[in-house]
Amino acid sequence: MDKINEVLNRGVEKVYPSKKAFEKVLRSGKKIKLYQGFDPSMANLHLGSMVGLLKLKQFQDLGHEVIFLVGDFTGMIGDPTDKSATRKLLTREQVLENSKIWQEQAGRILSFGGKNPAKLMFNSQWGDKVTFKDLIEITSHFTVQQILERDFFQRRFKVQKPIHLHEFLYPVAQAIDCVAMDVDLEIGGSDQTFNMLAGRNLMKALKSKEKFVLTTKLLVDAKGEKIGKTTGNALFLNVSASEMYGAIMSFPDETIIPGFELLTQVPLQSIESMERNLKARKTPAMDLKKKLAFEIVKMLYSEKNAKNAEKEFKTRFQKREKPSQIKLTPGAIQKGKHSISKIMPSLIPNYAGTATISATKRLIEQGGLEFEGKRITDPQMKVTIKGREIIKAGKRRLYKVRIKK
Repeated sequence: MDKINEVLNRGVEKVYPSKKAFEKVLRSGKKIKLYQGFDPSMANLHLGSMVGLLKLKQFQDLGHEVIFLVGDFTGMIGDPTDKSATRKLLTREQVLENSKIWQEQAGRILSFGGKNPAKLMFNSQWGDKVTFKDLIEITSHFTVQQILERDFFQRRFKVQKPIHLHEFLYPVAQAIDCVAMDVDLEIGGSDQTFNMLAGRNLMKALKSKEKFVLTTKLLVDAKGEKIGKTTGNALFLNVSASEMYGAIMSFPDETIIPGFELLTQVPLQSIESMERNLKARKTPAMDLKKKLAFEIVKMLYSEKNAKNAEKEFKTRFQKREKPSQIKLTPGAIQKGKHSISKIMPSLIPNYAGTATISATKRLIEQGGLEFEGKRITDPQMKVTIKGREIIKAGKRRLYKVRIKK
């Protein structure tokens, strides 16, 4: 499979207006400008972000101009996609703080230097300059009926939940990005199709230009739910190599082959062979999962880190041995009795990517929180803290409680 075929097919859900039309442009030798936007609602990129980053890398390797766009303007509004309630508005300071280390994390896959460097841009560069007059002119190219087509808005109507005007305008705000950068292609998850097509329509209206849209397949869990920060099951890129390896080893078997396609650079022919052997039971799922974890950790950290993580996993989980030294919690609390759901965000602020009580409650509902070897089932349960008690958050993370001095 040549590189253009791979960029058109690997992990791709759909291309608008058509894959055939886009392939013609790519095979003409024309160098295009493309981007994907990333929503800075949390302080780290996550494993789901890798799907888009790897697709951007494929285009970068072909010599095209790649833009990594931080949505510091749209991030303050909050993308309402698939949300059953209005998202909390963020300040400019919050979104900039959240995106502070994104270039380093994205730089593990994209190249921001060299002959064809990816560009880091912020959509406040043009979003801040849009006047009310501009907005009236831009929104004249959209209809209320178009926006109301969104199924999650329809669901809110049925249960009489409010739809705020700023949410209604979000697709318009995102659409401005592609026009401002004058791109040829926008990439995004298939859940972003509506927003990206809004940009395609605006580009046609304002510049009479064809903008292609490439939607990628979503990385989903065993229940078919998107793995990401919104659903509370994201695996953030600030974790250690060992934590990343262990978390991937906890993936359900049905995610192994999609994981190779979306999260690695293993050739598609090899993945097809793995899938055949897995179905024929010639290769154990555990062996393939180890290879998946190794490939992802090697790409995000290094081959040495991947080997060490593999070794630690065998020691800790296959031989049922505890690590020689369990690290202390990042945060600290005072001794005494505390509600477990209230202290978790302070003790381990990044275990779910966000320091919230609701994230802890979700973890408890999923059976993923243990205190001193006992599973927590009640979010209101009070625990006695004397210092160095063992907390297990999720399937792979062990900590000793740090006491505030």
